[in-house]
Amino acid sequence: MNILTDVKGMAPYKQLEEYNIEITNEVRDHFARILEDIGEDADREGLVKTPERAAKAMLFLTQGYQQNAVKILESAMFAEDYNEMVIIKDIEIYSLCEHHMLPFFGKAHVAYIPDGQIVGLSKVARVVDVFARRLQVQERLTHNILECINSTLKPKGVAVVIEAAHMCMMMRGVQKQNSVTTTSGFRGQFEKIETRNEFLKLISASLS
Repeated sequence: MNILTDVKGMAPYKQLEEYNIEITNEVRDHFARILEDIGEDADREGLVKTPERAAKAMLFLTQGYQQNAVKILESAMFAEDYNEMVIIKDIEIYSLCEHHMLPFFGKAHVAYIPDGQIVGLSKVARVVDVFARRLQVQERLTHNILECINSTLKPKGVAVVIEAAHMCMMMRGVQKQNSVTTTSGFRGQFEKIETRNEFLKLISASLS
């Protein structure tokens, strides 16, 4: 299966390592024209392979369009009589802002309270990756992760907090180097202030 073209038969999760030649070549040619349009010589030694590298990098960074987050969760759901909070914190996030196509990066903290079903911990991190590997805004990324877990796992509650730095604020425009954006979403029992506060306290705590 080609992960770039076989959308109907999406794999639950597959790291992009092979690239569709036709798509890669098209994107490569676009990057070559961009280099020329900004005043560079795309044929000089240091840039000869840059368009192809940039094309493969872009396809890698947007591979989430070809992955199915629901199938990821469904592939590792297990019946379990556990009804306390499960937290996966400090999940690394690397995404591209859809407004400027510059990176934003940080950490996601995800929690859920099971209702008869738990899910493999790595699958939560992979769900985060699926939505992060698309052109995004942080607000929608938070919502995507929250709603996917809530609708698929159907837990008693879900919470998502994302903290990220945005290169579009750091490299251009306002050029603020130390700003961090925090977004959050809560469903079910996490809408209760005491449960939410417990979650926020736990993700802020250090176990060392």
